[in-house]
Amino acid sequence: MKIGVDGGGTKTEFLLLDEQGETLRRHVTGGTNPSVVGADTARRIVHESLATLTDGLVGRSVRQVLLCMAGSRDFWKETVAAIKGYGPVLTCDDSLPALELATGGDPGLVLHGGTGSFVAARAADQRDPLTCLYAGGTGWRFGDPGSGYDIGRRAIGRGLLELQGWAPWTRVGSALQAHSSLKSTADVTRFFYAHSEPNRIVAALAPAILDLAAEGEEVARELVAASIGELLDLALKVATATFPTTPLDRLRAGLSGPILTHRFAVADLSTRSLLRLTPIEQPPIEGVRKLLLRL
Repeated sequence: MKIGVDGGGTKTEFLLLDEQGETLRRHVTGGTNPSVVGADTARRIVHESLATLTDGLVGRSVRQVLLCMAGSRDFWKETVAAIKGYGPVLTCDDSLPALELATGGDPGLVLHGGTGSFVAARAADQRDPLTCLYAGGTGWRFGDPGSGYDIGRRAIGRGLLELQGWAPWTRVGSALQAHSSLKSTADVTRFFYAHSEPNRIVAALAPAILDLAAEGEEVARELVAASIGELLDLALKVATATFPTTPLDRLRAGLSGPILTHRFAVADLSTRSLLRLTPIEQPPIEGVRKLLLRL
């Protein structure tokens, strides 16, 4: 049997495959990005979840484990070295499953926008399925344009100006009040600064802003377009540098994550780029499964 893991900042999914590649068991737990939950918690979740996934299996053994994880590469290399009893344990970036779904192992790239964001690409001469070119993904504290956090941050900034009376009132201000269940500038500001998981609670505002953009709210459209546009600019730099002789409209390019696969984001990005941007409907864990079958 084989085990595949998709580990992010807010959720981690484990998959147990049989000899034919069919799914035997799934296990979903909390985030395992060590930068978010801490190193000890990330290690504990992985070890406990592997035990839970294989509990009660008699006469069958795990021959390979693949961990596709967010966070420090060095941390995960050290962590997998201590995992015993499951056969060879490999680790790679959490961008690989999305890239696999976008290109099917062929050259191309993927733009991902969830709580965070990144661009990943596979050049024509890259043969190792567990390596890719990576851009962005610097984390919510330092940017991540096109992410839920970045859209939420921009919307909060605009909404606070509306609450202060320095910007015309729009449905963005109303969405901010509804999200925080608070009315005043001081209370809303305190809510976000004091929250124990600021990245998660800020990013959680993004779906409402995306829906407003799709409904034609002009300020929401401007906020979302500015955020995802920066990620598109980065993707175009990666594409032209990685595939200098290939026309952009011939590259395989995918849109991954709940932000970039939203109907407004798909429509907006498609009008601004020569890339043939195809929304990915399958979850990242399916990309992990496909990688496992290719190894």
